[in-house]
Amino acid sequence: MILRLSTKSPLNFSQDQFTCIRASWQEVSITVFVIDSETNCFYPLINHPSRVRSLVDSIPFTAVKAIANSSLGETLQRRMQEQKKVAVNKASLYKAQAENAKKDRQVKPLHLFWYGEERPRWLGPIPFEYPTYLDGELPGDYGFDIAGLSQDPVAFNRYCNFEILHARWAMLAALGALIPELLDLVGAFHFVEPVWWRVGYSKLQGETLDYLGIPGLHFAGSQGVIVIAICQVLLMVGPEYARYCGIEALEPLGIYLPGDINYPGGALFDPLNLSEDPAGFQELKVKEIKNGRLAMVAWLGFYAQAALTGKGPVQNLVDFISDPLHNNIIGLLGK
Repeated sequence: MILRLSTKSPLNFSQDQFTCIRASWQEVSITVFVIDSETNCFYPLINHPSRVRSLVDSIPFTAVKAIANSSLGETLQRRMQEQKKVAVNKASLYKAQAENAKKDRQVKPLHLFWYGEERPRWLGPIPFEYPTYLDGELPGDYGFDIAGLSQDPVAFNRYCNFEILHARWAMLAALGALIPELLDLVGAFHFVEPVWWRVGYSKLQGETLDYLGIPGLHFAGSQGVIVIAICQVLLMVGPEYARYCGIEALEPLGIYLPGDINYPGGALFDPLNLSEDPAGFQELKVKEIKNGRLAMVAWLGFYAQAALTGKGPVQNLVDFISDPLHNNIIGLLGK
């Protein structure tokens, strides 16, 4: 099986090193060789490290193709098409209701507060010439872009996607850092290493840690970093594949997502049907991005605390509450 790659410049291989073999192909698949699209020549992937990422990127495409062509895939697609017809008929009405939720004073006053020209700005009452391209259509738009990074509409949409993505990861990561330390501190679970940064350090040292503090429950063992990296790849490949290719990319698997790339919705991403109310959904978008920004800033604090105190965020909070006059940033820098 062959992985075909597109390139506008020739690969840096001499004819003395490799033999050019012309071949035809039908679809993208995986192999230890790649084909240059201009010369139709085979080249060993191991000698071309810059193409390794393309090999990894091809894995979701191949998996989706295999499932979609199976009898299970055909059944799922038929069922999905029925659901899609109903959802498409409701889509235009839902979109209109969502737009009205941002503008209509009678729907809910809070929506008027966060969207449109009357929304709050990052400088509050201080006069300032805010960018015209930030018009309050997106959740969490305070008119902040002092560097002018979002003047290009394409770049603006890309930055919005990146912000939502990192905000969600920061919120999940904050829970992962806080909950184990909190459970250990109150005595609900006793972890071998409850502090978030020490867990990673211990795994790099080859230590074996008990999962959830249960003795003998080892998923990663001494090779934890490798196993954790594999799990991250498996958990992220699917969502990132859908994000990169568009939510329609999951339709061959019989999965129809009625939303967009940032808010796909459906049973897979909205099992509680929180987006069913168009007006309430606009408010939830604002809450999500505000909490996500807070989580990203909080992680800067987590990093700084770990570097200065060597403790976790919960223990730092307990120390501060017990003696706020001495256990603070000024006191730490003065030592």
